Amino acid sequence: MNAPSRAPLSAVLITRNAAAVLDRCLESLSFADEMLIVDSASSDGTLDIAARRGARVVQKEWLGFVDQAKNDWVLCIDADERVSPELAASIAKALAAPVSPVYRMPRRNRFLGRWLSHGEGYPDWSPRLFNRMNARWSDDLVHEKVLYAVTPGTLEGDLMHDSSDDLAAYLDRQNRYTTLAARQAHELGRSSGVFHLLLSPVVRFFKFYVLRLGFLDGVPGLLHISIGCMNSYMKYAKLIELRKAETR
Repeated sequence: MNAPSRAPLSAVLITRNAAAVLDRCLESLSFADEMLIVDSASSDGTLDIAARRGARVVQKEWLGFVDQAKNDWVLCIDADERVSPELAASIAKALAAPVSPVYRMPRRNRFLGRWLSHGEGYPDWSPRLFNRMNARWSDDLVHEKVLYAVTPGTLEGDLMHDSSDDLAAYLDRQNRYTTLAARQAHELGRSSGVFHLLLSPVVRFFKFYVLRLGFLDGVPGLLHISIGCMNSYMKYAKLIELRKAETR
């Protein structure tokens, strides 16, 4: 039973063929008053798992998905993420006496079989719990974020993100992300040059691998930040390509 003294909560997920990871995600959300899944034409067992776990399913594209929630307080989560028991308790406590309409939480990333504890992998601060009357999702093509104009509260406990152990699939996804990021930068009128190509990866590596101790996560930590640096390089390279195509 949910404590009646706290504000009701809707947990919202976006899915597409997420059967391999959805069950554990929904299990971790059993404390929520509503589990809402916005599904985009899944053809695996995603919908069967959602029905078994008592989640409500809406079939549509993701834009505006928060508007489908029954409650003002929403927790947005991906199917390959799950709420730790410590985070669930912290969320319940925050909803009982909110000090901010937006809360951030530390996200711990699992990469190549290891839960990262440093660098870009942790704490990957994510504002995912918010009152939709005071915040909204951005319209970014990639790495959408919650937009708000307040100081967010901070929750205890981790949001566990189990990244794919398949390096080829991970690299393929990163390639799509850099393409979308370059397209978005191009649409905003931004430009790129040698300075960005050379300096951005170096700064990123020094910040996360050295200053934020990414080297303590061993080989997975090194590969994680190396791919991140490659992403920085490829985003600007693709932006240069888009600019050149525009002038042809």
